[in-house]
Amino acid sequence: MTGRTALVVGASGIVGGATAALLADKGWSVHGLARRPGAQDGMQPVVADLQDAAGTAQALRDLRPDAVFITTWARQDSEAENIRVNGAMVRNLLDALPKPDKPRHVALVTGLKHYLGPFEAYGHGHLPQTPFREEQGRLDVANFYYAQEDELFAAAARDGFTWSVHRPHTVIGKAVGNAMNMGTTLAIYATLCREAGQPMVFPGSAAQWNGLTDMTDAGQLADHLLWATETPAAHDQAFNVVNGDVFRWQWMWGRIAEWFGVEAAPFDGTLRPLEAQMADAAPRWAAIAQANGLIEPDLHRLASPWHTDADLGRPIEVVTDMSKSRRMGFTSYRATDAAFFALFDRLRAERIIP
Repeated sequence: MTGRTALVVGASGIVGGATAALLADKGWSVHGLARRPGAQDGMQPVVADLQDAAGTAQALRDLRPDAVFITTWARQDSEAENIRVNGAMVRNLLDALPKPDKPRHVALVTGLKHYLGPFEAYGHGHLPQTPFREEQGRLDVANFYYAQEDELFAAAARDGFTWSVHRPHTVIGKAVGNAMNMGTTLAIYATLCREAGQPMVFPGSAAQWNGLTDMTDAGQLADHLLWATETPAAHDQAFNVVNGDVFRWQWMWGRIAEWFGVEAAPFDGTLRPLEAQMADAAPRWAAIAQANGLIEPDLHRLASPWHTDADLGRPIEVVTDMSKSRRMGFTSYRATDAAFFALFDRLRAERIIP
């Protein structure tokens, strides 16, 4: 046992769940905070709504973690509201924790919207050159990731803890009810296509179909979070974090279709968003779930086509440079197709897909 205590914020999500599992496996005492934490081996649930400052302070009044992992956010109707709400959530969390009387590290997970802009201006205007590098800094646009960082930096200066910021590309992992979940969304879409005897139609842009890209497995990100926590040279630094391979969707789309035993339709350059393709799919999914004894008949708790469309519809090639972490000693690697297949195997084993 390490004797160390961790607070994983957003423990019910893709990243939080993977991080809590890794820490528990490494002998940490893990507290998992969420509005509805659920049950997970090796994790003590902490029920709190970060938008409620007083309630959060009450829930955390006796907790003095060695490390805090912030892996959550709340989607709002505008970027102004995203900034207000998500900035306040980080502030309420860090204000609620008793001031550390020993070394503490706080890791914040954001993402490539740091370089691509917020949802309202995603992939538009003047963008930094790819591959994205940490030294490229912020865009001249309001962004809730920047608001989260600023709250982290202010609390670190006040309370004396170290910090790290982690910017993954699209994350592959398992969680039910997650707002950004490409892997499960594609698994649901492929299953719907197979059951209907239809080919999988790529929903995105020619730039994504033909260009290079990368992704981040949730386990890779969890490894990176723990590495930065335990590596003094990585303290007070921001990092990109991806699997380490690159691919083109014209190749990956066929790989995913093959796993599900579905034909991949030829791409003709036309955008066919999943939101439109899956618009009437909820009753069909409910019928598939009932026929196969699946645990979740509500399509909307499993699939987030709007987010997958945002990623696959980008008009530019998106590749992430990870040299900074490599130079500092982080050498972990995941093959992205294998990450997808491992997720699909898990979804099938847990009766989320047939």
